[in-house]
Amino acid sequence: MKAELQKYLQGTRAVMLAKLDGLSEYDRRRPLVPSGTNLLGLVKHLVGIEYVYLGTSVGRPPAKALPWEEDGTVWEGGDMWALPSESTEYLTGLYRDACAHSDRSIAELDLDTPAEVPHWPEGGRGTTFGALLVRVVDETAHHAGHADIVRELIDGQGGSDADHMDAAGWSEYYAKIQRAAEAFLTD
Repeated sequence: MKAELQKYLQGTRAVMLAKLDGLSEYDRRRPLVPSGTNLLGLVKHLVGIEYVYLGTSVGRPPAKALPWEEDGTVWEGGDMWALPSESTEYLTGLYRDACAHSDRSIAELDLDTPAEVPHWPEGGRGTTFGALLVRVVDETAHHAGHADIVRELIDGQGGSDADHMDAAGWSEYYAKIQRAAEAFLTD
């Protein structure tokens, strides 16, 4: 079970990083929906997810505190976008380091290892490493879905099924869905 969860996690981690490929620094950072969601911010957010849930919560904190946790801006959304001083290389390097740190925890800990999440409410912080591993797999997949949509908004590059049709096929498919939706337009 642990190996299978790790396999899924590694796959969605790769999706997250691949969504940055071939884009300018601007496109990696720009918000494309009202919530401000952006590709590099998603990666930055997942750095903390990996370190907190699969590290700190099981007594294995990172060697160095993350700047946005240290200064408290994480609680103001500071982990969801990249500062101008935070290069893609810096943030993807942190993400790779966090993933390696998590992979070591996965290799060394049993799923029933007790864990305590520091930012959860008092009295409800206790859980297990296995529950947190499932949570990280879910959270990473959740954000990989966001990354698919944001990337498509930037340059039209779709998700993993994008190569099932050519541009004309996708256009026809889109038009079919649009026509179905228009059946519900009201004046």
